[in-house]
Parts: sequence; structure tokens; C-alpha cells
Amino acid sequence: MLATPRTSQAVEQGRITTVALPTLTPEQRADALAKAAEARKARSELLASIKSGKQTIASVLGRAKDNKTVGKTKVAALLKAVPGLGAVKVAALLEQAGIDPDRRAAGLGDRQRSALIDALN
Repeated sequence: MLATPRTSQAVEQGRITTVALPTLTPEQRADALAKAAEARKARSELLASIKSGKQTIASVLGRAKDNKTVGKTKVAALLKAVPGLGAVKVAALLEQAGIDPDRRAAGLGDRQRSALIDALN
């Protein structure tokens, strides 16, 4: 946990409590690991398709609300997959569109999405 004045004060006063994570059975753990690996593979394929030009940012962002893989991917990662866009240009685009760098695709509003697509065209 990041120590801020508010959390430091709460710790001093004994108000912070922790919640134990549930204990997983070996089968549940294996299922969770397989699910995570599948999600990473799907995200990797998505970014590769953007990088190769098979998909555009506009088409990908259009599916963000319906597709879990797209929706859970950070907008910055999607933009960095576009050929010719690096970290500096992506940061400038996100700032211009008023989008937080940690925002995920499903969390974009209609105005943010259209501002981002307009900035890319």
C-alpha cells in the first residue's frame, strides 16, 4: 500500500484492516493460471493484429464494451501497437484527448473515443 498522509494517519489510529485472500485448491489455481494465460495470449494476438495493420484502432475501440480482451486492455498499450506511435506520441495523444494513461478501453466515454480516433486520422 502506498503511504499517504491519510493512510499513515489511519495506520497510526489502527483503522486499517486487511482481508485474507481465499485459499484456492490446486484445481482452482490451475484453472486460474490457464485462464490468465489464455487472456495474455488473446491480448498479445490483438496487439499483433493492430501492429500488422489487420485491425484499426477505431474498429478495436468499437468492440471494447462487448469484448473482454479489448475492454481490459489499456488504451496506451493499444496505441503503442500502432506503427509509428511510441511512448511520447501516445502520451501526447492521451493528454490531448483527456484520457488517463491507465484507462482501459472499456472505460472510455464516447467523446474520448471519438477524440482519440479523430486525433489518429
